[in-house]
Amino acid sequence: MKKYSLTGQKRTVVGKKVKILRKEGKMPATIYGKTVKSVSVSVPYDAFEKVYENAGETGLIELTVDKTVHPVLIHSVQVDPVSDIPIHVEFHQVDLKEKVRAKVPIVHVGESPAVAQKLGVLLSVLNEIEVEALPTELPEKISVDVSSLADVDQELKVSDLALPAEVTILTDITLTLLKVGPLITKEAEALAAAEAAAAAEAAAAAAVPAEGAPAAEGAVPAPEGAVPAAEGAKPEAAKPAEEKKAA
Repeated sequence: MKKYSLTGQKRTVVGKKVKILRKEGKMPATIYGKTVKSVSVSVPYDAFEKVYENAGETGLIELTVDKTVHPVLIHSVQVDPVSDIPIHVEFHQVDLKEKVRAKVPIVHVGESPAVAQKLGVLLSVLNEIEVEALPTELPEKISVDVSSLADVDQELKVSDLALPAEVTILTDITLTLLKVGPLITKEAEALAAAEAAAAAEAAAAAAVPAEGAPAAEGAVPAPEGAVPAAEGAKPEAAKPAEEKKAA
């Protein structure tokens, strides 16, 4: 496991006065632990940001304060709600011979055939799991290969993770990590239904014979030489036989 280094200084500035430290590019921090007394310190903001980006909350950090090296984990980071900038950090000093619990992020690797073939979409159900291990054995992240997910509704569970024997999974192993969900959304279904209705209407219109088209099969043809009646004309009523003779 990779170790990270950070240097800090003890501080006497507390409360609202810590704004002065922030203006100087320093991050107010606290070191605490089961067997140590809480210590107020400050660390360079830029240096902390780089370490935090790589170590996260599971990477072991050697925090040096006044020549004393503290093996710590980043326990929590307070963030300004407006600027989203870290404004305070708590370092948890650990015993390298005692197991600790931590939440480790899940990272996807590879490509799901179902997603590549546009059969479905990859849904992340859990983004992290809780594990227990010695501080030096804690994984910074857990990689999950998704290349086996080839069908819709196929999933991977916590029990499918392959971790070193030194790491104990505390999260329920029956829980789903990720799965392949249907690609079609409600909007897509509505669009598909509209397209199907339009296609059916077009097909029905095409089935009606156009003007000049041959009569439908089984229709009786008009007698040869017959003159078609004028549009709107009423058929002449049949004359009685007597009128025919008089004529």
